[in-house]
Amino acid sequence: MASSGASDRRELLVHMNAGKGESSYANNSSLQKNLILKAKHILEETITRLCSYYPPNCMKVADLGCSVGPNALLLISNVINIVDTVCTRLNHELPTFQFYLNDLFENDFNTTFKSLPDFYTKVLQEKRCRSGSCFINATPGSFYGRLFPSNSINLFHSSNSLHWLSQDPLLGSSLNKGHCHIVSTSPPEVYKAYLTQFQQDFKLFLKLRSEELVSGGAMALLFLGNQENPRITGWELISLILNEMFLEGLIEEEKMDSFNIPVYEPTVEEIRHVIEEEGSFFIQQLEILVLPWDKGLSEWSDDSSLDGSIKAELMAKHVRAIMEPLLSTKFGEEVITEVSMRYQKKVVQLMQVEKEKLEFATLMISLTKNA
Repeated sequence: MASSGASDRRELLVHMNAGKGESSYANNSSLQKNLILKAKHILEETITRLCSYYPPNCMKVADLGCSVGPNALLLISNVINIVDTVCTRLNHELPTFQFYLNDLFENDFNTTFKSLPDFYTKVLQEKRCRSGSCFINATPGSFYGRLFPSNSINLFHSSNSLHWLSQDPLLGSSLNKGHCHIVSTSPPEVYKAYLTQFQQDFKLFLKLRSEELVSGGAMALLFLGNQENPRITGWELISLILNEMFLEGLIEEEKMDSFNIPVYEPTVEEIRHVIEEEGSFFIQQLEILVLPWDKGLSEWSDDSSLDGSIKAELMAKHVRAIMEPLLSTKFGEEVITEVSMRYQKKVVQLMQVEKEKLEFATLMISLTKNA
């Protein structure tokens, strides 16, 4: 999720927790899985258009910011199922599939690769594609740089990644002193700096992908957005916690002042403006999905059956799986445990004491490359 060039310093930081341990992203990404399932209609409609007008002999699909764990393979499974359904309806022959899993060089691709033999066996047993007709490769690198040859990819997919910026938007600035993300007390210049960085990054992303897509190629994108209503975000909560720890002397001032979470959640209009200004894509669908923070946290039980403390614990684990590499590199490994404990306590307080309505918004976008 990092960029090349000036932003290479981030490439060792912004990746999810590796492996299959208790704090791993692979075991704490059911919320992201829930989002992928809820956005499946966007993927279905994108692929239906693609296969109806530009049916490929070899369907080349790249999943940008795939991270680690079962969600990367869920996307592959969904694509194969959808293409099979569309081809059956249109009486087209099922294409060969070539999937490219993309993330930063430090991403834990190996954990995903180790599950491929079982995945291939399952695909063949379910007869969703022929033996030797599905190929899966890794393409490490930043999606803010070129990844593929020109006119080579049919479909780009990205889920829960594009809200990450290519670099710290406030690098070397003291505009947001004492905080590491946009908070309610941040001056307007902080918001503007984050927005400007996002606009530059997303415009570059669109330009690069348009060069790599074939004629009629498409993208299905899913990432955090802003519903334009005042609300506390998970990033703001982390900033408030780090500020508390700084005031208590647990974090050095120099480290606090030189750290900002490189994430921006754009509004629908901000997204629309960048897409139209860049000009390479036609917007087929642009929807916003608003869900509670605790929606889809557990794979094993209905969210409504969990009490508040369990929900808060699961939320803290989810945040740790995402933020541990970034925070531990900056502040030390011992800080992440304290941040996780405080995050859990604050979520309980917000939900049960202050009765705060904790929600997050997700943008779901389908784009087609302009002729």
